[in-house]
Amino acid sequence: MNLLDATLVDWSRAQFALTAMYHWLFVPLTLGLGVIMSIMETLYVRTGKEEWKKAAQFWMTLFGINFAIGVATGIILEFEFGTNWSNYSWFVGDIFGAPLAIEAILAFFMEATFISIMFFGWKKVSKKFHLASTWLTVLGATLSALWILVANAWMQYPVGMEFNPDTVRNEMIDFWSILLSPVAMNKFFHTVLSGWVMGGLFVMGISAWYLLKKREVDFALRSMMVAAIFGLVSTLLIAYTGDGSAYNVSQRQPMKLAAMEGLYQGKTKAGLVAIGILNPAKKVYNDSNDPFLFKIEIPSMLSLLSQRDINAFVPGISNILDGGYQTKNGVALSFLEKQARGKAAIQSLAAYQKAMTAKDTLSARALKAELKLNYPQFGYGYIDKVETMIPNVPTVFYSFHIMVMLGFYFIVLFGLVVYYVNVKQIQKATWLLWVCVWTIPLGYVAGELGWAVAEVGRQPWAIQDVLPLNAAISHISSTSVMITFFLFLFLFTALLLAEIRIMLKQIKKGPEGHSN
Repeated sequence: MNLLDATLVDWSRAQFALTAMYHWLFVPLTLGLGVIMSIMETLYVRTGKEEWKKAAQFWMTLFGINFAIGVATGIILEFEFGTNWSNYSWFVGDIFGAPLAIEAILAFFMEATFISIMFFGWKKVSKKFHLASTWLTVLGATLSALWILVANAWMQYPVGMEFNPDTVRNEMIDFWSILLSPVAMNKFFHTVLSGWVMGGLFVMGISAWYLLKKREVDFALRSMMVAAIFGLVSTLLIAYTGDGSAYNVSQRQPMKLAAMEGLYQGKTKAGLVAIGILNPAKKVYNDSNDPFLFKIEIPSMLSLLSQRDINAFVPGISNILDGGYQTKNGVALSFLEKQARGKAAIQSLAAYQKAMTAKDTLSARALKAELKLNYPQFGYGYIDKVETMIPNVPTVFYSFHIMVMLGFYFIVLFGLVVYYVNVKQIQKATWLLWVCVWTIPLGYVAGELGWAVAEVGRQPWAIQDVLPLNAAISHISSTSVMITFFLFLFLFTALLLAEIRIMLKQIKKGPEGHSN
């Protein structure tokens, strides 16, 4: 794997980020809206009330529009692994490709099978069979998310693998450790719950618009109550999984946690920054500037949340680079020590291949053992500058804190709506209805910020500690990547505008007109 120019790395990252961000505009609404429409159809089957059927059919129409465009962006995203990240695909394809293959074979085919019955089988199958098809469609979408998130979690926390020096590839040795790793499970629940929150905000906001327009009042009230209760439960659960996510980051990606909290110098009884403004002049080394221009901190809370110990030491950016502090696995290595071990691993691999060619089995055996010893730091051998190890701190810090603040705001909003609907005062609270309408975009913002924390925070790694980005990209022209970036930007923007236009048309049309 040869290191390529920085321009190619930057454009390849930008193109993948563009595709992923557009794709994530569609996925969360699919996950959340799917559950809500299934709940409504369940209420229809249980009560026999046509009002619930009408509600389910309306939201199902919007689900279908969103689902179709989400599939289109997702296919392009997966192709980019082969076009722009071929070294990555070669190096870990045996592992990374497995969950993607399962997603295509199991989840996607499940969705494709039952979605047609869901849309066109109202008068052709029994109520219960149709309901089962609806839930199975949603289950397929959720399982699809599971396998994608398992693949992503493995990139953050690579387990269940062994490096084969004969093929120069990582090979899967424990499928279940990959599937059931704490990072994968927590990421799955946290991400799916964020989709549920998005679905709740969307349905609640559209229902609020109908109430403001004094249209479809009964439909809007029914939809709003389901969405508000569903959203409130989802936001409370996502707070729990968010704590689990932060704990996993602290244990396995301490640099990401340091960036999330703007923590340059580690400390015991570290405080959690509730609100803060970073000092743009702050540098990692030989700098006495305070990292913050302003902050409100909760004393000792970061130590408690990240280490489950109020007195624990939490390493900062400089500590992680310099090493020497105590961890659960011993004394932390410095960047220079990891870099030396990584280069030793690369040299051992090259020498091993020469020994095998020369049929020097004795030397090959010793070199293989040396490679295995240093392989945990393999990726550091491709990193020349210590500054490369520091992610963009402002991006990670502000993304994380704005996301958390939005999460607490959503809890309050859902709670207020549940209360006002329950006391039958929601129609009079026009201020709250307008807040619901204008909160819909904030659900998308929170989701995108979450991914910014997850992906920008783990830079410069394609696979944590194993493969940096500059060793993962394809040997192609940066100009070609730049051209396709703008082509994708035009295409995805056109798809997004088309979806918005079609959805607005359906919303203005309202639930009336759907077949019974």
